[in-house]
Amino acid sequence: MLYMILKGLLFSALFSFLFALNAAATQDRPANPFSYAPFSKDHRLALLNTLSRAAPAANPKVIGLALSALDCALTQGMSPARNLTVIDYSLVSTQPRLWVFDLVTGKLLFQELVAHGMNTGKNFARNFSNTYGSRQTSLGLFRTKETYVGANGYSLRMEGLEDGFNDKAMERAIVFHGANYVDLKLAKKLGHLGRSHGCPAVRTGIARKVIDTIKGEQFLFSYYPDQQWLSKSQFLNCPSSQRWAQK
Repeated sequence: MLYMILKGLLFSALFSFLFALNAAATQDRPANPFSYAPFSKDHRLALLNTLSRAAPAANPKVIGLALSALDCALTQGMSPARNLTVIDYSLVSTQPRLWVFDLVTGKLLFQELVAHGMNTGKNFARNFSNTYGSRQTSLGLFRTKETYVGANGYSLRMEGLEDGFNDKAMERAIVFHGANYVDLKLAKKLGHLGRSHGCPAVRTGIARKVIDTIKGEQFLFSYYPDQQWLSKSQFLNCPSSQRWAQK
């Protein structure tokens, strides 16, 4: 009997120790977004700060807007995603302006150059469109879909979620792919990065890795300070969520 009592006490003490150890180990980790729909206020601020520290070259306000859009999508019943891709087209094409974040760990997975559409601008993006044949980039929140091999090699289909701004993405064949013209050596000759037909294109050497990370119902947020989009976006003006952007 004494043996059984001592054995029970030993297991109880061991369980308490392991529980305390696990709590201490996870205390500083970002909360798991899969548990939040919508996100709690404390987690919202902690995640924004974590991602901003992970990508100091990114504008915290843009990250905040991306998270605001994601929060709105979750309040509308969309399933959570592990990764979030943020593209800031207000930056010059020769500067890395694409970031992929792991929302569970808070880590920066990729920081890359990304091309914009040939009719969107040269080194600076200026004009955006949702129109078929415009060869311009679209703004807003996208959901990544399945991969395929096409004219641009291994590519990723994207669904535009914003009415009037990017909802024609499938019809326009706006996909995520690699391209030889995403090359800084070429950019020095041209004065700007090579341009696409409206697709977010990255270096061929990294394209497959990025695509395999962000494929399958993940979120991608394409930003530019376009006042019409900022004021009318259904995800940036969501009545049931709070804006994350820092003022």
